[in-house]
Amino acid sequence: MHRHSQETERLAAAILAYAEERFRLDPVPLDGAKPHDELWQLAGQTITEDGMGGEAALALFGDVLSRACLSIDHPRSLSFIPAAPTEAATLFDLVVGASSIYGGSWLEGAGAVYAENQALRWIADIGGLPDGAGGVFVQGGTLGNLSALVAARHTARTRREGPPPARWKIAATGGAHSSIATAASVMDIDVIPVEPDKEGRLRGDGLWAAFDGADTDGLFAVVATAGTTNFGIVDRLDEAAAVCAECGLWLHVDGAYGAAALAAPSVRHLFAGIERADSFIVDPHKWLFAPFDCCALLYRDPELARVAHAQTAGYLEPLEGGEWNPSDYAINLSRRARGLPFWFSVAAHGTRAYTTAIERTLEVARYAAEEIRSRTYVELLRDPDLSVVVFRRLGWSPADYYSWSDRLMKANFAFVTPTTHNGETITRFAIINPRTSETDIAAILDTMA
Repeated sequence: MHRHSQETERLAAAILAYAEERFRLDPVPLDGAKPHDELWQLAGQTITEDGMGGEAALALFGDVLSRACLSIDHPRSLSFIPAAPTEAATLFDLVVGASSIYGGSWLEGAGAVYAENQALRWIADIGGLPDGAGGVFVQGGTLGNLSALVAARHTARTRREGPPPARWKIAATGGAHSSIATAASVMDIDVIPVEPDKEGRLRGDGLWAAFDGADTDGLFAVVATAGTTNFGIVDRLDEAAAVCAECGLWLHVDGAYGAAALAAPSVRHLFAGIERADSFIVDPHKWLFAPFDCCALLYRDPELARVAHAQTAGYLEPLEGGEWNPSDYAINLSRRARGLPFWFSVAAHGTRAYTTAIERTLEVARYAAEEIRSRTYVELLRDPDLSVVVFRRLGWSPADYYSWSDRLMKANFAFVTPTTHNGETITRFAIINPRTSETDIAAILDTMA
């Protein structure tokens, strides 16, 4: 298994040919999930004592298994928050895998860490963080949010005078990502609910009102959102930062989806105040065109995170004192250098290309909002802050939405799923793919007529 052979040569050629063919597809097939029983009939038992051989396994994947996966990078894949990696980023993902790099320490991966840190520095710069800011690429927003809040609580513990509180607490609105509630559960802390304003934003007065009605002993952080998943709403980060500064609280900004738009001048003003955050995240595998899985976690003062997260053991002593050990800044030790495909794409294309691509998706989102306004059978729920466009089909029941969504999928036409808001079933476009066009949007809306 570990020796290069003629079989390895053939398999390498076949895999590279598969990847090249996938790149040439325009558009890629939408595809979609198949029932387990159907996959069993098509694929059967894939793990056997003697193996089937690499070329046969690749053929099985290409002909059967890959076709039972949704192509998230399809221009009409508009559900949840999809992905649209550049070809450069995807190609370099092959290089990262082939290079067998350990990305957890400077000792073992200095070149990779250097490159990742330059990519993190660009994000810190567009966010307005100071020169000393830094962090790490982690698996995704859930781990990024959890790691940031662990660092925030550790900081609060070390600074607290007197006995510990009965319960540690954070404050967030109901629009915060589900990972915030998950992080609170994992950390065994409470969440003080904050009532958003009529536009769905966390505001300073909402924070003060929530504090007035709650036991705030043990409150150590406020979580604001820069682009909610359901509606793309950006909280008033400047007001949240002012309250946190006055109360001595850590401000964490979950920008997993929306903070990519820091690179877009047309909406940069929406993020005023993010430069005052103690930590924030953004997922390059969403709107910054990197392959899964990649979340950038940044700290204003990385030392606070290092003392919270760095692991110690005799076998880790050779790593101590390295210039920058990524494993010290989140809940991870072993890690792939997952920021490298993103770094390569930005290094190859330049940041101006990223601004252009993000502005293009915002342009299509604005078109979608106007197109919905122009049609009598659909209704826009709110003007989009960013590139999530939420609307209802007048007269439809929840069953109508699901039946429509299923028809689009079965026809390999589009992936647009329902969502709910205040108990009502509605739907939405999450437009993060620069190849999604006005024609795509109009064609999908036509199917609802």
